Amino acid sequence: MKNNFGKNSKNLCTYFPNKFNFNFNGFLPRSLSFQFNHFFIHLFYYIILSLFGYLGLKFSKPRSSVRQKDFDLFYTSVSASTVSSMTSIEMEVFSNSQLILLTFLMLVGGEVFTSMLQLFLNMFNFNKNQCLNGECSRSNYPPIKINQIELGLVSIPQSENHTLITIIITLIKTKLSIILLGIYVIYLVTLYITNVPWPSAKNVLKNKGIKIETFSLFTIVSTFATCGYVPTNENMIVFKKNSGLLLLILPHVLLGNTLYPPCLRLFIKVLKSVNKREEFSYLLKNSKEMGYDHLLSSLHCWLLLVTVFGFNVIQFVLFCSMEWSSNIMEDLNLYEKVVATLFQVSNARHSGESVFDLSTISSAILVMFMFVVMM
Repeated sequence: MKNNFGKNSKNLCTYFPNKFNFNFNGFLPRSLSFQFNHFFIHLFYYIILSLFGYLGLKFSKPRSSVRQKDFDLFYTSVSASTVSSMTSIEMEVFSNSQLILLTFLMLVGGEVFTSMLQLFLNMFNFNKNQCLNGECSRSNYPPIKINQIELGLVSIPQSENHTLITIIITLIKTKLSIILLGIYVIYLVTLYITNVPWPSAKNVLKNKGIKIETFSLFTIVSTFATCGYVPTNENMIVFKKNSGLLLLILPHVLLGNTLYPPCLRLFIKVLKSVNKREEFSYLLKNSKEMGYDHLLSSLHCWLLLVTVFGFNVIQFVLFCSMEWSSNIMEDLNLYEKVVATLFQVSNARHSGESVFDLSTISSAILVMFMFVVMM
């Protein structure tokens, strides 16, 4: 019965909203039609989000009396929504309310949030389809636990087997979505509470007129969403001597990108050991059936860990060998050089934040960064 439970599990990602099906189903294969639906849903989502951000930036009060051009504001809004970190406006021009708006755009435009939102939408559409087919009523079935099904302690008629399985899968995916939301909230709160405890960093923000709370929230969201925006014009260059601050931000650089799948799997394992719930065991054993691209198998997570740290070690060694005594390392002691270099090479593949002026770095290092970004 356990094998049937796994084989009959359907991928909810195939249940995209059917609003666009009438345009393509007549002459395109069903799988290709789903891909078009997926594309248009994301396209409309980012268009609406970018327009909302543009209007918010346009009608909110800026820090300076000089009004920015509409195209520059829209460009910045699109860049924040798509977490591409490109802007034609200096970051210190934005007021506190505008920085909070950009934080919101990066939050809901990041890959972790959009993938979680897609999971919710898929479940909603799946439940809607089940109800339209008259199969959503759970009152017709007695309460059955997952372990009872897996152990074969309950006899399920073949006609009812599929419905019960899909209901259980939906419940499991709901729990997965809650787990993802909880992880994301934890990441956001961590740096917000502990960030900027150093006087030198506080003085930099005070002189620039940036609130510490806004800087903390903005930076952690930008870092975790792999956007790379920082409220200062110099990015993180003004904080390259604040090694403690860089070390606080560094884990979020990795957790919001390539180390997110391994950390997600580790978090589920912890929940499994604490709660002893069958749902978590099923998530770990049937990661492919969940339809969530970031939930990888144990082998893939280990390979990803080795790859990430391997590339970082190679970059670190090459960067130190070529830039250790260069001008960009002036006024830094040994500890500050190591931390700043580690922060820089980690961001090359992930968030894109910088503690060094890239225009002064040797061409060989820039080529190495370009190669790592393409990997």
